[in-house]
Amino acid sequence: MNKFSFRKITQFIFFAIVLIVTYAKNAVELGLPTIPWIDGLSLHAICPFGAVETFYTLITGQGMINKIHESTIVMFVLVTAGAVLFGSAFCGFICPLGTIQEWIGKLGKKLFPKKYNKIIPQKLDVKLKYLRYVVLAAILYFSSTTLKLVFADYDPYYALFNFYAGEVTITAIAVLAVVLLSSLIIERPWCRYLCPYGVILGWFNKIRIFKLSRNSTTCIDCKKCDRVCPMNLKISDKKSVTSTSCISCMECTSERACPVEDTLVMKMGGVK
Repeated sequence: MNKFSFRKITQFIFFAIVLIVTYAKNAVELGLPTIPWIDGLSLHAICPFGAVETFYTLITGQGMINKIHESTIVMFVLVTAGAVLFGSAFCGFICPLGTIQEWIGKLGKKLFPKKYNKIIPQKLDVKLKYLRYVVLAAILYFSSTTLKLVFADYDPYYALFNFYAGEVTITAIAVLAVVLLSSLIIERPWCRYLCPYGVILGWFNKIRIFKLSRNSTTCIDCKKCDRVCPMNLKISDKKSVTSTSCISCMECTSERACPVEDTLVMKMGGVK
C-alpha cells in the first residue's frame, strides 16, 4: 500500500470516527438509536483546536472554556507532535472538513474542468490567504474576553457533523453551505482562505523534521508540481516547501506527480 492509498484510508477513517461520535452525542438528545459505549463524547472532546480556543484561559488560571474537555488538550499535543515531524499533515491526511471539500472538489473537476481552481487570480489568491490570520486573531480575542466558544456559532466543521441538531446556528450552516458550494470551483476554499487551525499547523512547515524538498539538479522544470498543488503554491522554484499554506498532502512529490525519481521528496533533513 503506497502513501496515497494510505492518505485516502486515513481520510475516510477519521471522517467516519467523527461522524459516529457526533451522531452518538446527538442521538441521546434527539431520541434516536444510541451507541452506548461512546454516547458521552462530543465533537468538542475530539477537536484539537479547542485547546487553542481555551489557551488564554488556561495560562491565566481561569480553567477551560465551557464544553472544552481534557481530551482536547491531549489531541492538541498529539497533533502538534505530528506537526513537528511532518508539518501540516493533519490537514492533508486527517481533517474531516478538508476531506469533504476534497471529495466535492473531485465532482467540481468533472463539472468545471476548465475553470476549477482557476477562477481566482493568483495575486488575489495570495492576499485572501491572510484572512486565516484575521480569523485566528478574532477567535483568540473573543474566546478570551467572553470565556465562550464564540467560534462554534460560525464553525463549518461543527455544522457539518451537527447540522441536524438544534444547537447549530443558522450562521454556521450558512458558512458551511458556502464552503461546500465553493469547493465545486475552488480546491479546499476553507483550508486555503479561512481555517485558523491550518495557520498554526502551517507554521510547523518551516521547522518540521521531515521536509518536503526539491532537488534542483534533477528537476526538469516541468512545473507539474505547481499544477497539482491543491493550495495553488508555486513549488517549482523552491528548494524546500515551507509555506504555511502547504497541507503536506504529498500530491506534488516524485511518487505522485513529479516525473523524475527522487526529485521532489519528503525525507529527514530534506534534499542535500
